[in-house]
Amino acid sequence: MVFDLFFCFFFFFLQYGYTVDAHVAYQRVAKLIAYGHITGNAPDSGAPGKRLIDRIVETVCNCFQGPQTDEGVQLQIIKALLTAVTSPYIEIHEGTVLQTVRTCYNIYLASKNLINQTTAKATLTQMLNVIFTRMENQAVCHYCLYQSIFFNHVATETATPPSELEALDLAPAGGINENVQTNGIPDDRHSVSSTDNLSAAKFSHILQKDAFLVFRSLCKLSMKPLGDGPPDPKSHELRSKIVSLQLLLSVLQNAGGVFRTHEMFINAIKQYLCVALSKNGVSSVPDVFELSLAIFLTLLSNFKTHLKMQIEVFFKEIFLNILETSSSSFEHKWMVIQTLTRICADAQCVVDIYVNYDCDLNAANIFERLVNDLSKIAQGRSGHELGMTPLQELSLRKKGLECLVSILKCMVEWSKDLYVNPNHQASLGSDRPSDQEMGEGKCLETGRRRSSVSSLDSTVSSGIGSIGIQTAVPDDPEQFEVIKQQKEIIEHGIELFNKKSKRGIQYLQEQGMLGTTTEDIAQFLHQEERLCFTQVGEFLGESSRFNKEVMYAYVDQLDFCGKDFVSALRIFLEGFRLPGEAQKIDRLMEKFAARYIECNQGQTLFASADTAYVLAYSIIMLTTDLHSPQVKNKMTKEQYIKMNRGINDSKDLPEEYLSTIYEEIEGKKIAMKETKEYAITTKSTKPNVANEKQRRLLYNLEMEQMAKTAKALMEAVSHAKAPFTSATHLDHVRPMFKVSEWISPSCIFVRACNPLQSITCLEIRCAIRIACHFWNLERDAYVQALARFSLLTASSSITEMKQKNIDTIKTLITVAHTDGNYLGNSWHEILKCISQLELAQLIGTGVKTRYLSGSGREREGSIKSYTSGEEFMGNLVGGGVDKRHIASIQESVGETSSQSVVVAVDRIFTGSTRLDGNAIVDFVRWLCAVSMDELASPHHPRMFSLQKIVEISYYNMNRIRLQWSRIWHVIGDHFNKVGCNPNEDVAIFAVDSLRQLSMKFLEKGELANFRFQKDFLRPFEHIMKKNRSPTIRDMVIRCIAQMVNSQAGNIRSGWKNIFAVFHQAASDHDGNIVELAFQTTGHIVTNIFQQHFPAAIDSFQDAVKCLSEFACNAAFPDTSMEAIRLIRYCAKYVSERPQVLREYTSDDMNVAPGDRVWVRGWFPILFELSCIINRCKLDVRTRGLTVMFEIMKSYGHTFEKHWWQDLFRIVFRIFDNMKLPEQQTEKSEWMTTTCNHALYAICDVFTQFYEALNEILLPDIFAQLHWCVKQDNEQLARSGTNCLENLVILNGQKFSPEVWDQTCNCMLEIFKTTIPHALLTWRPAGMEDDSSEKHLTENQNSSILLDQKLFAGLLIKCVVQLELIQTIDNIVFYPATSKKEDAEHMAAAQRDTLDADIHIDTEEQGMYKYITSQHLFKLLDCLQESHSFSKAFNSNYEQRTVLWRAGFKGKSKPNLLKQETSSLACCLRILFRMYVDESRRDSWDAIQQRLLNVCSEALAYFITVNSESHREAWTNLLLLLLTKTLKISDEKFKAHASTYYPYLCEIMQFDLIPELRAVLRKFFLRIGVVFKIWIPQEPLRTTGTRSPSW
Repeated sequence: MVFDLFFCFFFFFLQYGYTVDAHVAYQRVAKLIAYGHITGNAPDSGAPGKRLIDRIVETVCNCFQGPQTDEGVQLQIIKALLTAVTSPYIEIHEGTVLQTVRTCYNIYLASKNLINQTTAKATLTQMLNVIFTRMENQAVCHYCLYQSIFFNHVATETATPPSELEALDLAPAGGINENVQTNGIPDDRHSVSSTDNLSAAKFSHILQKDAFLVFRSLCKLSMKPLGDGPPDPKSHELRSKIVSLQLLLSVLQNAGGVFRTHEMFINAIKQYLCVALSKNGVSSVPDVFELSLAIFLTLLSNFKTHLKMQIEVFFKEIFLNILETSSSSFEHKWMVIQTLTRICADAQCVVDIYVNYDCDLNAANIFERLVNDLSKIAQGRSGHELGMTPLQELSLRKKGLECLVSILKCMVEWSKDLYVNPNHQASLGSDRPSDQEMGEGKCLETGRRRSSVSSLDSTVSSGIGSIGIQTAVPDDPEQFEVIKQQKEIIEHGIELFNKKSKRGIQYLQEQGMLGTTTEDIAQFLHQEERLCFTQVGEFLGESSRFNKEVMYAYVDQLDFCGKDFVSALRIFLEGFRLPGEAQKIDRLMEKFAARYIECNQGQTLFASADTAYVLAYSIIMLTTDLHSPQVKNKMTKEQYIKMNRGINDSKDLPEEYLSTIYEEIEGKKIAMKETKEYAITTKSTKPNVANEKQRRLLYNLEMEQMAKTAKALMEAVSHAKAPFTSATHLDHVRPMFKVSEWISPSCIFVRACNPLQSITCLEIRCAIRIACHFWNLERDAYVQALARFSLLTASSSITEMKQKNIDTIKTLITVAHTDGNYLGNSWHEILKCISQLELAQLIGTGVKTRYLSGSGREREGSIKSYTSGEEFMGNLVGGGVDKRHIASIQESVGETSSQSVVVAVDRIFTGSTRLDGNAIVDFVRWLCAVSMDELASPHHPRMFSLQKIVEISYYNMNRIRLQWSRIWHVIGDHFNKVGCNPNEDVAIFAVDSLRQLSMKFLEKGELANFRFQKDFLRPFEHIMKKNRSPTIRDMVIRCIAQMVNSQAGNIRSGWKNIFAVFHQAASDHDGNIVELAFQTTGHIVTNIFQQHFPAAIDSFQDAVKCLSEFACNAAFPDTSMEAIRLIRYCAKYVSERPQVLREYTSDDMNVAPGDRVWVRGWFPILFELSCIINRCKLDVRTRGLTVMFEIMKSYGHTFEKHWWQDLFRIVFRIFDNMKLPEQQTEKSEWMTTTCNHALYAICDVFTQFYEALNEILLPDIFAQLHWCVKQDNEQLARSGTNCLENLVILNGQKFSPEVWDQTCNCMLEIFKTTIPHALLTWRPAGMEDDSSEKHLTENQNSSILLDQKLFAGLLIKCVVQLELIQTIDNIVFYPATSKKEDAEHMAAAQRDTLDADIHIDTEEQGMYKYITSQHLFKLLDCLQESHSFSKAFNSNYEQRTVLWRAGFKGKSKPNLLKQETSSLACCLRILFRMYVDESRRDSWDAIQQRLLNVCSEALAYFITVNSESHREAWTNLLLLLLTKTLKISDEKFKAHASTYYPYLCEIMQFDLIPELRAVLRKFFLRIGVVFKIWIPQEPLRTTGTRSPSW
């Protein structure tokens, strides 16, 4: 009771007290509340459902009566209300909270005291902060309690009763039920409305409801319209709107997790705030517009996942429209671009915009339109249309360019994980990961990083029990890219449709984006709002069957059920424009009427569809009549009713119905629905604005239309939910950059003036950075544009260079420094610019042209045109410039020589060590290309880039060998070309640089089995091969010699190149070059091999080959002989160090260790010696032949059998007929000398190593001997037979039967091939057929030459036959044995001691005893064949006469007497030897038969001989026959005597020599004794007496 009396007294003072009393009362109330003495939780007895504190607050609020309220009281009211809201001891909610906010709000608007206004505004801000902070804190505490209960439940495994959890979730703080009705707030011009139905709202706490009510009220306050006319900054409406927007901005900026995620707050933002912004976002008041933009920024930053469709409306209907509208003011454009700049500064936001809108089939291309609009602004395309000052236009362009740069920076930031700054790499040339690795690794990491949210937000959002509003869509770049492609296809199809409908539909069907059925096409025409209404109407009105079916399907998809006729007609006609032809309209109206009656079959107004059809037609006519400006006399209602009489089955429709239709059409015409795309296309034709006033008026109209459209769209999507994707993948940058075609290289610098130059350079740097990762072609285009604008590679003169060009150069250098790993082919443009920059620096400093040429010394015919930089520049600019102009030129390009530029350029080359393995190869390749361009000038070659190549080679030499090999592959090829440059100074510089690099490289050494040195030194080899300048060749030799002398211990694979260079020098004609190269080669072979032979094994054969080339240089015979000596010296290394060769396994991995000595050692030596033999003159090849066989004889005992096979393939190359000289004289000399020498040497080697060579080489040797015998060279043929003889005699004792068989076959073959059969068949060429004397003479000459050649060959064959006969005789009986035997027989006949045995010392040394009878018979066949041929020839006197007359064999007639007798004599000796050989007794019968035949034929032939000389030639033969026969046994003698007797009797008639007579006498005496004709009792005569002649 006392408490009630106290408050009654208190309320009295507050309401009716004086000002002083009110002051005191407010102060006391504030203190009581602040210190917790008043809580007011007790119910208010005067107002059921309220608490006492609500009454207290309401009383305080009601004390403010408007502007007339005392200013001090206003201030105390503000303080008291602030205390009530912020006090921790009391709780006010719902309507009370709204009333406190409303009161402060009204005080701010109504108070005339600035201090009170400021205080009220600050109090409002503080109140809102407390209200929303309490809500957030309560949610956090609530979640912590929930977590505690949850974990306790898990730990104790005891279930909490559901009732407890429900009470925990739903119980409001302070025991106030959520369903308590809110306090009613009076709705006046200063009040906040709360009449909305919140019955469906579900809040987990009353504090959330408080915050919701306050937020909604502020949104509604911000939507209140302003008064008509220009806005007054002091008006309550404008101030109310501004402060409400400011408070909303504060709430959004400080929003916590509950506000950001709770469904009710998200819906409030959609339904209230976004609608309010759609109105305020086009306000002409700058402050309102700016606040709207700030609120939008906050929404985009914190709520974009929930506001996908609303954000699209903001961009599409407001921001981009303002940028695209030519009549919009500078201030609006400026603020929009500022806002966009802030948006574009957030990489996540930019990528999200692209992913969620440009990659959404149902959304506009926000990102693409944004960048296109900004590009137009940056290029100044629309500045002159806005009535802006030049400064404003420039500022706008600059801001637009900055915004573009921000977008590019976002792309760079988004893709930064792909980028590796080479200057931050610690290791030399470390390779960056592959694209695949980047995609698998860093993208995932980035995805995790970008998708993370603060722990507090995640805690709150998960703890307040809020439901998920948006459905998260996974970020799949490939899927989005597919959608983007589909979207582009659809847009292109729509574009085609709007030009020609059938073409567009056909295109979409071909691309699979549109079905082929009429229903699919009709649905497409309904749903796609971007289609041109005119084209849709024309398509539906076409008379073709397909078009009619589509039209029927189109109308059938409309639902007119329950619609009145005019509404149905409006729905029907809003999707297309009626075509102009009456027939098309008729078909459309007919189908509409049928569809309307079908949908409304229960109506009774229309008798049939005809009525609906006629009525529809009349309504269209009425619309045209009433709303067309071209119709002057409008139709009246009566006229319209009259026009429609009798249309309802000859009856009239009710007049009231027709009147209603007339009034409705008069009030609102039937029109197509408006679409933004269509509106933009119509607006593209820019109106002509006469003055600024008309511009403002037009802009206001457009802004009003924007607001209306935006509000309608915003209300339409206020309840819609669209999934939003938070981008995480790096791959989105690639299609984004592709979309960004506003950075075309052709216009980059068109929009660049001096104030914008730095921004443009930054822009293109970002573009290059992005393009480096995704688009090589675009990257090259950007770099090329940058290089062209630097004027260093452009066609314009370098003397026109300005500051912006200098800045461009610096940008280009920066790009090279920071993005070198990704430039690829773009290095070409950059390095060309650097090359030209060096030239500009020379011009700027006035350097003399001798440095421009790259030469330190002037040569005649080289650089004579200019002697100073001034003259050189005069040529550049054009003749006739004065020194003042030259000075200005030097000043204009002088900044290119600044210290910063020089250092930056140098840093590119020194920083090449930090480029990765692929980038350094690109860098080097294009640097070499630029160097070639510099050196291409015939008069002024420059060596700047060549010097830089040398420098970077030094810098990068410590890279890993794999990378260095790739680098040197490019640089080495460049040195190959430069070293062969026709300018000797350039070549000298190249060779000297190579020498320096090689010396440094060789210092590093090389492990076994590597080939880096070989690759490095290869340019020396190429230069030596291609450059014929004696100076350069001499320099190369001296460089190599220096390397050998100083780095021999480190050289391994490089020996191959060294010997290759010396190999080239060995064939030179310059004595100094040959001498120097040979001295170094000799030093290597004699000294360095001695110390480092294991390291040089791989090039050992190259060394031998090099020595071989020296030996083959015919110009220096002394060097040739010395080279052969060194080759012989090399054999010593192989012999002494075979183990080293066996252990070497470089290229001989497939070679057995035992064979490596042969492959690496002996074979190269012997092969090169054979090459010397085949190539050199007589003395050198003779020496080579001698050395080769000396090596064989000296070291052959170490050779394996299969080595010998390879060796003799080499040796037999000496006899290769294909390699013999063409000239006959040289061929003859070759056969007579070299082949002859080699043949004997081969036989010697074979004899020495018979055991090893017998099985593998004997057939080859026989074949080679056969070849020699067949040659048309008598000496070689004789040597062949002699060698065969020696071979058999020396080795016959070791022959096996098989070998003897091969030997005999060889002899038989030789006999057959060398018998001169042509002697018997040759005939002189017939001359009787020739009718022309001249022709006869020519034929005679040619025939004589042929005959001479034939005769020479026949003569050689005759000689060979004799040699072969003698060879067989010598083989069987040993040389000279037969001659001695003949001499003994003659002496015995002279002494008449034929009975005595004749013994020859060498008789047993022959091979007779080693030859089987079968083999002897083969030899006998040869001899008999030869004898038969010669006997036939000797008997053919006519043929001999013909040959003699033709000039064959001298002055006498040719004969083969010696062949005839010697072959038969050898045959007889063999037969008689076999005939008395006891070991061949088994063959005696065959022998006897053959012997009888041979002797009988011989005796018979002798009888027929008429020539005395012929008979004399047979004397020794008869003596041999008779003597041998006399020495056989009596039994055998009988057979012979009985056969020979008649022939011997005939022979007695000839005049014989005494010795032969003595033998015949003995023969006949023996016949008497053997046949017992007489028995001798005493000698008929004494020894020494001669018998009487017969």
